[in-house]
Amino acid sequence: MPVAPTDHLAAVDVAVAVLGDRAERNVPIGPLTTYRVGGAADIFVRVRTHDDLDALADALRASGLPMLPIGRGSNLLVADAGFRGIAVSTAALGGATAIDIDEQDCCVVAGAAVLLPVLARRTAAAGLTGFEWAVGVPGSVGGAVRMNAGGHGSDMAAVVVSATIADVSGAEPADTGRRGAAIRTVPAAALGLRFRGSDLGPGQLVLDVTLQLAAGDRTTAEQEISEIVHWRRANQPGGQNAGSVFVNPVPGEVTCGALIDGAGLRGLRHGTATVSEKHANFIQADEDGSADDVRELMRIVRSEVERATGYRLRSEIRLIGFDEDR
Repeated sequence: MPVAPTDHLAAVDVAVAVLGDRAERNVPIGPLTTYRVGGAADIFVRVRTHDDLDALADALRASGLPMLPIGRGSNLLVADAGFRGIAVSTAALGGATAIDIDEQDCCVVAGAAVLLPVLARRTAAAGLTGFEWAVGVPGSVGGAVRMNAGGHGSDMAAVVVSATIADVSGAEPADTGRRGAAIRTVPAAALGLRFRGSDLGPGQLVLDVTLQLAAGDRTTAEQEISEIVHWRRANQPGGQNAGSVFVNPVPGEVTCGALIDGAGLRGLRHGTATVSEKHANFIQADEDGSADDVRELMRIVRSEVERATGYRLRSEIRLIGFDEDR
């Protein structure tokens, strides 16, 4: 097993040498997020085959570079300086957009790149209930598992049975001699799903997810979907954002929107970023804006809310490439 180089540029060269033509260098990834602002990744890899997964694992092991999975990018803010590592998309991997619905057992297997609104509508049309809430979440199945996405009184933890995970972190003991990715099925209990989080590490890629839903009435499920879509359009802004910026400090009781609004911050602007007038827990980025402006406005809002209320808000958005990553 090679020793990971300590010099960053040397590490990038090592990874590129292992990946070959799979590696794209200095690719802007900010535009791949729903914020549509932010910088480039040193290396971008579009995984299309299981051989690509193996090569990715070997490159990470050899170089020691960090990895960033990018699904729909609906929960990411990438710094203007970009990401110093390997960004990965599995959207082109075989099965990534597949949906298999067993109406008799109310069981669904969905690829990681399946869009949540698409899956919500497909399951409702099949007469299944339990996933209607996801119609308003602009993410993919893989990302939804990673962050335990939810809304309208439910979340992924309520329906996930298991997930197929590719571990490309290179975390296997050195004396195993194993190369490539380790793919396994992980039961829901071992995923560590919690409020807007999980135990999945950055070196673990979700390939597909098995969900257990319930038998329902198609008309009722589709009506609920229609009501959720109407509510979201009426109460949440569109445009360049990543949904809720901060995690509610006391779910169901104390909301970030109310705290931010109460501190008089609705409509507050910093550079090219603005606290939404429609929902105070959303921060909008201008077209051709700056991710660093969004991050600084988040810092200002958090500071002002803590000063006014004592609550210290925690980011619901993954901050990539900033000094205070989480």
